[in-house]
Amino acid sequence: MTGKKTGIPTKSAKIRAGDILKKLKKLLPEAGMILRYSNHWELLVAVILSAQCTDKKVNEVTERIFRKYRTLDHYLHANPRQFEKDIYQTGFYKNKTKNILAAARYIQKHHKGEVPRTMAEMIKIPGVGRKTANVVLGNAYGIVEGIAVDTHVARLSQKLGFSKHKDPEKIEKDLMALFPKKDWFLLTYYLIEYGRKFCPARRHNHKNCPLENLGM
Repeated sequence: MTGKKTGIPTKSAKIRAGDILKKLKKLLPEAGMILRYSNHWELLVAVILSAQCTDKKVNEVTERIFRKYRTLDHYLHANPRQFEKDIYQTGFYKNKTKNILAAARYIQKHHKGEVPRTMAEMIKIPGVGRKTANVVLGNAYGIVEGIAVDTHVARLSQKLGFSKHKDPEKIEKDLMALFPKKDWFLLTYYLIEYGRKFCPARRHNHKNCPLENLGM
């Protein structure tokens, strides 16, 4: 969907992408953040926990841990072994524990306990890559510096012809070139919800997918 030499999306590619986005907006008007949280730090914790885990399960786990660990200070003094048990159901609990507790220490030391507001600062936090940073910045501060690319977004970007890449950062660049910045934030949620409701990764009949007639 890009010019062979420049890598810049063609006019027809942008028109097609715009048509798909319009259809997604009509199909999924309520698309948006599902994770539950009450402050910016809890948002970051929830997003880290959501890796390779459903939002539903994360919300079940965070309902408990956010009552137990009420402030950043509670994470700073948390027992790692106990924390692993507390988040066990989200999977990859050892690595998530390491990242969350290290993130708490880093934010306390470098940002006085406040989740930072820029991509450059966010990706220095342990366990935080561009996907997590994009989600947190957009939902916490309304700051949009890119597009969060999770497994749904990556898979559908390839299927819809938005990108030929598999690397999330390369996919993100392709999407940013293809869509207006005003649509970057919600594009992630439209694609996630479309993947969940209509076009899951498991084998299914794509003829029943609402976007099939737009070239899927």
